[in-house]
This record gives sequence, structure tokens and C-alpha cells, in this order.
Amino acid sequence: MPRPPRRLPDPRAMIVAPQPEAAEAGAAVLAAGGNALDATLACALTQGVVDPLMCGVGGLGTLHVFDPRGGGRLVVVNGLSTCPAACRPDMWADIFERECSDGFGYAVRGGVNELGHRAVAVPGILRVFAEAHAAMGRLPWASLFGPAIAFAEEGWIVRPHVAEQFAKDERAYGRLPYAAKLAFSAEGRALYLRPDGTPKRIGDPVRNPDLAETLRLLAREGAEAFYAGALARRIVEDMARNGGLLTRDDLAAFRPRTSPPLRVPYRGFTVALPEPPAGGVVVGEMLRILERFDLVSLGHNSPDYIRVVAEAMRIAGLDKERHVGDPAFRPVPVEWLLSDAYADACAARIRRGERASLPRVGADGRDTTHVSCVDADGMVVSLTHTLGTPSGVIPPGTGFMLNGAMNWYDPRPGRAGSIAPGKRRYSAMSPAIVLDAEERPVATLGAPGGAWITVAVLQVLLNLLDWGMGMQEAVAAPRFSATSDVIDISNRIPRAVQKALEAEGYAVRRSPLSFAFAGVHGIAMFDGRLEGGADPQRDGLAMGVG
Repeated sequence: MPRPPRRLPDPRAMIVAPQPEAAEAGAAVLAAGGNALDATLACALTQGVVDPLMCGVGGLGTLHVFDPRGGGRLVVVNGLSTCPAACRPDMWADIFERECSDGFGYAVRGGVNELGHRAVAVPGILRVFAEAHAAMGRLPWASLFGPAIAFAEEGWIVRPHVAEQFAKDERAYGRLPYAAKLAFSAEGRALYLRPDGTPKRIGDPVRNPDLAETLRLLAREGAEAFYAGALARRIVEDMARNGGLLTRDDLAAFRPRTSPPLRVPYRGFTVALPEPPAGGVVVGEMLRILERFDLVSLGHNSPDYIRVVAEAMRIAGLDKERHVGDPAFRPVPVEWLLSDAYADACAARIRRGERASLPRVGADGRDTTHVSCVDADGMVVSLTHTLGTPSGVIPPGTGFMLNGAMNWYDPRPGRAGSIAPGKRRYSAMSPAIVLDAEERPVATLGAPGGAWITVAVLQVLLNLLDWGMGMQEAVAAPRFSATSDVIDISNRIPRAVQKALEAEGYAVRRSPLSFAFAGVHGIAMFDGRLEGGADPQRDGLAMGVG
């Protein structure tokens, strides 16, 4: 029988996010006449309520926007955290224990770099939101807070991915269990633990009236309430009482950095990506290397395909470890890493059968989330934001948890990622926008997932641009990762492929997860039709409007 005709009208705008409540909030703003930036901010504020270990107003992030006004321009607003001014490169050198075995952070004695007040770096995300809204927003600032306030006050239910986070125990990797972070403060215990002291589970309700009041204050007074006003006072007083590093001057001095993105050519398209210390240069380097191969002839996720792509991942991972940090402290050779000559040389190494050794990819937090949005006027927004590693610190009466991003910094002095006052740490965040030959956006995507972000974004880009997949198919296709000397594969990659790689001498580790290695969310716009893709592992949702 012929397939029934499509009955649903094509949407004129769309938003996709890992939390259904947050996607709903953004869609409501689009329906009310807001643009893609307005919708993204409403979505992100709601994410901080319903995914409280992933993100929030005490976090950090990177925003990437295509603004169609005036012929169209791309801009990145980078709000990655900085070390407080009280930090010193050697302050934890004598208590350093080891690198976390999975590549996400550093273990120090007592866990002071990930739990408690000394783990908190300078939060940047609210200044990102405020500066971007002042330049490109349409609806009033205060109107964007309504959905988040409602969820905080009326409550929400614990979803599967939130329950998984609450119950996570990472001691085997060198980090603390999340129950310790939920229980660190009286507020955290009241909000997120059951009466028996265990984390709340799927279906349990959460109400956070203190956070509702905080959001009302931010709606009325703007982001400056957080950086120089009433909220700043509460944060700084709590830090001073508990030996924290963060001060009023740190908050007041923080400013996001606004810049054009990196522009990386690939198969006739341009992939726009955030510059260092975000992860765009790593994605760009992999694309430049892989453009030298006919990937389609190898077969999707075949042993040869995985071998070639995995080697590109390792080469870029090594270059990240050697070269990529805060360019204000150490120059990053971006032009060389993305050059034709270097891509040719790397591709030649892969063709000769050389294998890069990558013992470990350095620190980055997996406790991250993402939003992609497109509106009817052609504005495209891609936002990745995070708490880094949640610190457990909830300033009394505020309802929000502060980041634990000091865990990202290497406690050993003299390294690209070492601690230094005012320094921003590398983050794999790679919110991307793809342009066609006529400079029109045709896709946007990004992901949470720590060091897996870059390799996951890469594979979805390959699925879109090499294999011609739709966005949902592209984000749901089985993935693999080579962020160490082991190739990790998801459980949907056939055993025969694994055996073929192992026969070539590769160490391969099978994940028990069907959907693994970051959680990509994106929107495709090819031929003027919007198609959203939400990674199945993150409870996500794509919502069309109009």
C-alpha cells in the first residue's frame, strides 16, 4: 500500500532540547512572537530548573548565533568560567592524586576541587544571556523567565536521565558520587533527597520556591543582580563563611568574550564553530583531515571507516592536549591546525597506517546540556551550557547550585590547562552552525557530553554532509569514540565490526548503552524544511511552531 500523505503542516520555527519541559518553554516563547534567541534563553532558564545538575544560573557556556539582519552575521558569545583571582598555580599541587581515569577532571585529596566552596569558578552564563539579549533579543527580558518560574514554583517530576544523574557514583573514575553533591547543603538535601537520604527517583516531584524567587529577582533587576547586586551579596557572603575562592570583585569583573566563529570548509559547506578555548578547533581539525578521504566508499561504521575516523579523532585529541587552552595565556596555532598543509600531512599518516597514541583526553565536565533553535525569520541559535562538575554549593535561600568548574583545571603547574587567576579552561563545547555555498544556514547542532562532545558532533556532521541523513537519523545513528588509546563503540555497532578492528590490533571497548557518547541535539534546514533531532539517550524533544 502507498504511504499515507503527510498531514502535519511544516513548522516555520523549531526548538530542540534534552528536556521536554524546556523545549516546551522555548516553543511557547516562539509562539508568543519571540525570536530564536528569546526562545533559547527561556529554554535555558527552564533547563536550570528541571536539570539542576546539568546547568543553571551558576554555570557557564557558549552561545552561537546566526542573525539574519543586515545580510546575516555569525557571532559567538563565550561565557566559559575563569579562575577566581585568589587562585594560584600550585595551590593544590601538594594534594594532587591523579588524573581521573576516564579523562573528566583531576582527583585531589579531599575532593576540594569538585565539592564545596573552593570548587566554584566564576559563573559566566547569565552575562552571556544578558549581553546577547540586549543585542539581539526581541521580547522583554522579564518575559523570558515565566516558564522557568512556573516550573520552580509549581514543581516538576524527576525524569529518567535526571534520576540517572542523581544516582551516579563516579568513585571508580576518581570523582565523588553525586549523592554527596546533592547532600552537601541543607537546601540540596531538602530539594533532591528522599526522607531516607537517598536521591529522588523517577516520578518523584521537585518544588523549588527559593529558585522561583531568585528568577523573579533576575527578571526584575537583570543579570547585574547576580554580578553586583543582591544575589552577588548572598553568594559572596556564603563563600566568605566557608573558605571559598570566589569574591565580589571576581563576579563584578567577569565579561563574556564576543567574536566571529571559526569557519571550516567541508564538502562545499562551511561549518562555523566557536574558537578556543571552546572545542570548535578540535571538530574543525577532524573535518579538515577527513575531507581528504572518500568516507562513503568505506561504508558507514565499517571497520575501515571507524579506523580512519578514529585516527583523525586521536590526532586532533593529541593536538588539543598540546596546543589548545586559553589564548590569553598561551597562543593557540589555530591557522596551522586547520591548514591544508597540516590536514594533508595528517591524512598521509593515516594512509600509511600510522597510529596515534592518545593515553587520555584532558578534563572536561559531562554535566552539560544544549539547545538548538530556528525561528521563522531565519535566526539560528546554538547554545551549550553547564555546571562543569556540580559543586553541591547552593547559596542559602537562592535555590540554585553553583558550578564546580575548578575540577577542570590541572592542579600541576606549568601545563596548558593549569590553574591561573582569570584563566579560562578548555571546554569541548562546540555549538555549530552549517552554511551552504550561498551562506545560508542549513543545520545547527551541539551536544552535552564532556570530552565526547567533539567526536559526537563530528559524527553527526558526517552523517548529515557525507551520508545525507536527516537530523533525527543522524543523531540516533550508532556512534563510537577514540578519546584514548581504546576505541569505544556503542552496543548497536555489530560484533563483526568489533572483531575486525581487534584483528587489526585495535583495543575496542563495547559500551552497554544503545545510545552512547554525548547527546547531540540539532535542527536541519535543507530545502527550507525544518527537521529536529533529539538524541534518544537524554529524554529530549524537538518542537515545531507555526
